[in-house]
Amino acid sequence: MSGIGAAALAWALLAGALLPPPPVRPQPGDREVHEKEAQFNTTYIDSVDANLLNIYAFNHSVRRNRTEGVRVSVNVLSDLKDRPVLFVVRQKEAVVSFQVPLILRGLYQRKYAYKEVSRTLCQPQTKAEVETQHFYVDVSTLSLNTSYQLRVTRVENFVLRTNERFSFNATAAQPQYFKYEFPEGVDSVIVKVTSAMAFPCSVISIQDILCPVYDLDNNVAFIGMYQTMTKKAAITVQKKDFPSHSFYVVVVVKTEDEACGGALPYYPLSKDASPDEPVDQHNRQKMLEVMVSPAITSEAYVRSVLFCLGIFLSFYVLTLLIACWESCRQQKRKGLLAAMDSPSMDTGHSHSIPDSFLNHGPYDSYGYGSFGNGSSSSTEGITDSLGSAEVSYSYMGQEQFKRRTPSAPTRPLSIAMGERSLENVAGRPRLDSLSSVEEDDYDTLADIDYDKNQYLCVADLARKDKRVLRKKYQIYFWNIATIAVFYALPVIQLVITYQTVVNVTGNQDICYYNFLCAHPLGNLSAFNNILSNLGYVLLGLLFLLIILQREINYNRALLRNDAHALECGIPKHFGLFYAMGTALMMEGLLSACYHVCPNYTNFQFDTSFMYMIAGLCMLKLYQKRHPDINASAYSAYACLALVIFFSVVGVVFGKGNTAFWIVFSVIHIVATLLLSTQLYYMGRWKLGEWGAPGARGGGQRGGPGVTSPLPADSGILRRILHVLYTDCVRQCSGPMYVDRMVLLVMGNIINWSLAAYGLIVRPNDFASYLLAIGICNLLLYFAFYIIMKLRSGERIKLIPLLCIISTSVVWGFALFFFFQGLSTWQKTPAESREHNRDCILLDFFDDHDIWHFLSSIAMFGSFLVLLTLDDDLDCVQRDKIYVF
Repeated sequence: MSGIGAAALAWALLAGALLPPPPVRPQPGDREVHEKEAQFNTTYIDSVDANLLNIYAFNHSVRRNRTEGVRVSVNVLSDLKDRPVLFVVRQKEAVVSFQVPLILRGLYQRKYAYKEVSRTLCQPQTKAEVETQHFYVDVSTLSLNTSYQLRVTRVENFVLRTNERFSFNATAAQPQYFKYEFPEGVDSVIVKVTSAMAFPCSVISIQDILCPVYDLDNNVAFIGMYQTMTKKAAITVQKKDFPSHSFYVVVVVKTEDEACGGALPYYPLSKDASPDEPVDQHNRQKMLEVMVSPAITSEAYVRSVLFCLGIFLSFYVLTLLIACWESCRQQKRKGLLAAMDSPSMDTGHSHSIPDSFLNHGPYDSYGYGSFGNGSSSSTEGITDSLGSAEVSYSYMGQEQFKRRTPSAPTRPLSIAMGERSLENVAGRPRLDSLSSVEEDDYDTLADIDYDKNQYLCVADLARKDKRVLRKKYQIYFWNIATIAVFYALPVIQLVITYQTVVNVTGNQDICYYNFLCAHPLGNLSAFNNILSNLGYVLLGLLFLLIILQREINYNRALLRNDAHALECGIPKHFGLFYAMGTALMMEGLLSACYHVCPNYTNFQFDTSFMYMIAGLCMLKLYQKRHPDINASAYSAYACLALVIFFSVVGVVFGKGNTAFWIVFSVIHIVATLLLSTQLYYMGRWKLGEWGAPGARGGGQRGGPGVTSPLPADSGILRRILHVLYTDCVRQCSGPMYVDRMVLLVMGNIINWSLAAYGLIVRPNDFASYLLAIGICNLLLYFAFYIIMKLRSGERIKLIPLLCIISTSVVWGFALFFFFQGLSTWQKTPAESREHNRDCILLDFFDDHDIWHFLSSIAMFGSFLVLLTLDDDLDCVQRDKIYVF
């Protein structure tokens, strides 16, 4: 047995001697080091293993007034992904190291491998006129044997020149960066980078002259300013931000295109491959062109500010001149009237009413009646005065129309407010306090339905006590002022925070500017976009001053017992006008806040008060001829809040959501039908009630006393079907109001078309789509009002006519510039920059700034049209003014 054991032991020793020894980890002292002097522009093909360290020594001359870039390019020829080669570049003031294959991570921690890597070395500064500097490239690995290729070259155009274009290529593993030095007298420059190809996605970074330079996809956002890019990128750089008066322009190609709006690449996985195995992206290369040009000077800022102030302050001067001219014209007119009329000794009035005012006018052909016939009159007193004077009236409570007539013909009209007496419809005693006056003292619609046959005049809808109506419409102003304060304060705080984040992080993808025309001032990145909103504020303030002047003149006329102010024209209520002017000023403030940092999360700042302006204008148009039955401020602002709510929901959830678009389109169509019915029947329809004209339908020619055979408690759907059957089947007759029907049908066609467009196309920018619906309906109502005004025999005076023409022209130009689309937060920041354009006015303002200028002027002009459109009726009795 001992012999067998000895033989086995001998065989084991022999086998161990024949097998190769296991690999031994090299000790620091055991590694062989090969150091060689290397030359620029020479390609070195060598190999390295775990026991070998290759060192390449380079030296070059550095001049103080000349900067040359040095670029190291390597390529691993072996296919060993798990044993990379490490390259370390040792310089005087910096060390750069990278492995090859270079592994970069993308979204969801995907790995991408690159075998060809090129890096530009950071150039240390020198104080000597000429200095020789040395740097070393160390090559090592832990693999058995790996071949590689090394080449070090000088970058010929490392320093960019002002206003000169330079083209270059870049990949994810071969980033590029260049140096730019501010010339004398240049305080800011704009760096523009362009490419003919959108993808691959890239990043442009501006970094200070420091080592190391962050020029890889995984670290380029560490310092400096940066933005993603497809075809265009532009960054404005100020000299004060860089102590050395120079900076690096770094261009990095990203591993994936998702940040620029592109699709994620297909991630191949073989059966034998591990999910963590990196993917080779092959030649992911992009050709780019860079140019650095001087930005505008401080004189351009001053010139642009003065231009803005000059443009909008000229409206103040023009308004003052027109006011002076109008005042002179009124004085001459009063002189002529005083010469024609003599004081009446019977009544004690100092002004008599001209014959043309009493019974001769263009409105007699409609047969609405006059003060002398049996129709309802509008001789109600004016109680909107600012302070002390009121008009005394007594109410003929037993009369059908509850007409107001002066209490005594020989008594002066101007007395103290406390002497005003009111009497309820039911004959309640007189009430002397204002708090006891209720808006519902007179059911205007019920009286009209009983009194009138077909036609309405303004006197029929101007019966309620004007002190109550004045307070009712003043609530519009106070409510919007309260909304403005609570809305604006958090908005200002939020946008300041946004701007601070942009300045601290350097991430210029947060805000969607037109970077080709974004001029910074202080901490603001785009001062020009903020300055251009000055027009909204100045013109809104001017409109408020015009309204204040009109109200003062109107109340002075009341104090003089002017017959025109007392009984003629459209009833004067200024609360909605004050609300409109405030809304215009707030639109300017909030639009400026939005443009501090325009993006997806604060878009509603720019549009909220646009919705409110459109809604208030439509309410004012309706109030002109329906002062007693116009909506209250609470219900109006509640509806506008609902519109803004839909705007937010549409932007957040509406993109590609079929259910949302169906619901919104149905609501849009139903609201259009209800509004059309309200306008057609002038607010006198109630579905299914006894004697309600709305139950008769448009074709019923009978008087208001005709009742519906349907009981009042029937279902709404049954009532609608009954009206359709009665008017369209049983007695198919034409509409009662042909003109109104034709215009409303056209309006419905447009609104239904907008609803169909939204349902089919589903536009991405829902906020603009909703605003377009509001503006279209406002323009339709404007056109409806003007056409019906002309069809009623009324005329348009010179000033409103000029306002209509000039405003229409300005709106046309404004919309042209609005649709240029210089940026959009519906896309990624890189895609949005593809729409950026250069400045077009004073090298300071872009197309969107001109939209701000023109739209503020157009809105101001539209407000003036609303204010002056019915000035021709100031001498026409209210019972001769047609309601539509």
